[in-house]
Amino acid sequence: AGAGTWTAAASGGAPAVHRTDSMVEMPGAAIDTSYFTAGGGQKRPAVLLGHGFGGSKDDVRAQAERLARDGYAVLTWSARGFGRSGGRIGLNDPDYEVKDVSRLVDWLARRPEVELDGDGDPRVGVAGASYGGAISLLAAGYDERVDAIAPQITYWNLADSLFPQGVFKKLWAGLFFTTGSADGMRPGSVPGTATAPGAANAPAPADAAAACGRFQPELCAMYERVAVAGKPDAEARALLETRSPSAVGDRIKVPTLIVQGQEDSLFPLDQADAMAKAIAANGAPVSVDWAAGGHDGGMREAGRVEDRVAAWFDRYLKDDRGADTGPVFRVSRSGGIDSTDGAVQLRGASGERYPGLTAGPRQFALAGREQSFANPAGGAPPALSSLPGIGGQLAALGAGLSLDFPGQYARFDSEPLAREVRITGAPTVTLNVRSTAADGSAVLFGKVYDVGPDGRQQVLPSQLVAPVRVENARQGAAVELRLPAVDHAVEAGHRLRLVVAATDLGYASPAAPATYTVSVPGALAVPVADGVRTASAGL
Repeated sequence: AGAGTWTAAASGGAPAVHRTDSMVEMPGAAIDTSYFTAGGGQKRPAVLLGHGFGGSKDDVRAQAERLARDGYAVLTWSARGFGRSGGRIGLNDPDYEVKDVSRLVDWLARRPEVELDGDGDPRVGVAGASYGGAISLLAAGYDERVDAIAPQITYWNLADSLFPQGVFKKLWAGLFFTTGSADGMRPGSVPGTATAPGAANAPAPADAAAACGRFQPELCAMYERVAVAGKPDAEARALLETRSPSAVGDRIKVPTLIVQGQEDSLFPLDQADAMAKAIAANGAPVSVDWAAGGHDGGMREAGRVEDRVAAWFDRYLKDDRGADTGPVFRVSRSGGIDSTDGAVQLRGASGERYPGLTAGPRQFALAGREQSFANPAGGAPPALSSLPGIGGQLAALGAGLSLDFPGQYARFDSEPLAREVRITGAPTVTLNVRSTAADGSAVLFGKVYDVGPDGRQQVLPSQLVAPVRVENARQGAAVELRLPAVDHAVEAGHRLRLVVAATDLGYASPAAPATYTVSVPGALAVPVADGVRTASAGL
């Protein structure tokens, strides 16, 4: 219903792209789709492209046209509750959004130009970023017809992303649920996503409550309950875990290209680490790419990433064994500033194996006595490490912002480094913690600064912080703190500074005042991936 066909003229002898827009009826919702092809009537593999949260199918139109010219049949769609599609947002509910993708695969299988592996089984890959990246993973887990995937800047476990170590990531969660409200819905309104100008929205469901907007009521109720309590409960975790790729991780057995952003306080590198390990354990080929950018830093390497996705599909959908799929592990590193335009130059570093987040750790002793500090009443004023959507961009420009309030944190410093050390992964440290809170708990936020020779100038790599909830600490408790995963070079003469704070702007802290006492009984373990080598020229 409502179909329309357009042809996009091409330049330089490239074939014209034909686009057909149509509304596909699904149970409980009409889904807005676009189908792209180019060239003659020869058989070709298909690709499904998903969009980010708050966006629509229009976000991926340019990539769809490029893949169509490369010889693919490409189908894009606006997920339930977004763009012109109807229905409610289920956060990739297996019974709704995931089944929608399987029905789109059915649709592709009926197209005469789509190559088939069997009756009703098209040769098909799925790619997307953020929300669209998660649906690519879920599609591979629930539908065995999916042949290859390329998830980008996305989550493996949504509960771990929004409730890391039992701490509520309130700013990002608030952005999600505001974006999905009936009045607040605007395409591209979640940082890290973008929508083409003029994209329209389907009206919210007629029975949508103002507070819930386009969300399924159970998701809205969960968010309100957690936001009021300031911490997640078991029911909230279970609700998000059932909508997470991790729930079907043992079923994802197709070639997977994982691209994750280094400036991403929403879905940090540990999410990519978990998915890489799980899928590789299933025996599937996996490559991991730590790109510059993310939800906090924008996709600064969108062109390079799209090239790599296209090559991945050439190899695993077209069976082109000459396609350059890139190294098993790649990370983008700063190569200085371009004197002509002030832009940060990037270099690629690569390895023949994925190092994980704790490879080859070096031990750095930390100086500092046992220290007591306050969790202020109401959790205010909070420390500042990042701002969703912009923190990483500022850090990339050398203008990162971070603030720790006196009396609300403990500090432990290493000796000046004798030589440069590049952190590639997540440092870890053991803390001894005591709390005066009535329930004996403590919520702490750990970060590692790169401190200059003067001891005052400090940089927080990628503007990232790691929360941890410590239980039963009235008489003391030991906890291993895994700090944010980063790729950052600490110069000789600089120090590593561990800061453990009581608050952070992006997270919920206990409202009741308390005193926390923290000591560090051992060294800071810093991962150093010696097998990862930086290229000599920009990539």
